[in-house]
Amino acid sequence: MSLADEVAAVHAGRPDPAALIGEFRRTHVILPTVDETPMSAELDGIRWLYAFTDEEALARFALSRGSEPGTEWPYVTASGARILDVLIPAVEGPTGVALDAGSEQGALFPPVAGIVPDSAAVDGAAGGPSNAPDKRED
Repeated sequence: MSLADEVAAVHAGRPDPAALIGEFRRTHVILPTVDETPMSAELDGIRWLYAFTDEEALARFALSRGSEPGTEWPYVTASGARILDVLIPAVEGPTGVALDAGSEQGALFPPVAGIVPDSAAVDGAAGGPSNAPDKRED
């Protein structure tokens, strides 16, 4: 299935997380940029990189943010694998991907083991950053 089909399956209550992540990794997506830096937002201590499946999805997002119709937003394209394996570990702090933000068929790829490298995962896998309290025996 395509990435759009995998996301639709999630919204239809038939998620296959491994297939969704795999398809995201294989698909080239659009990352809007501001001053040559990927556009993002922060929520509850996690930075979310905006990614879009196509220019139409980016245009809908731009309109929802108050842009005039036809306004061009600069962007770069990258494979999901490059975003998850290279870009996210280079960003300071926990970072995930918000795919097609603001649409009815959006998806989130949070910074957890199995999605991002362990070194960038918030769940502390393989020595990565952890938000969990230290466990001590008294």
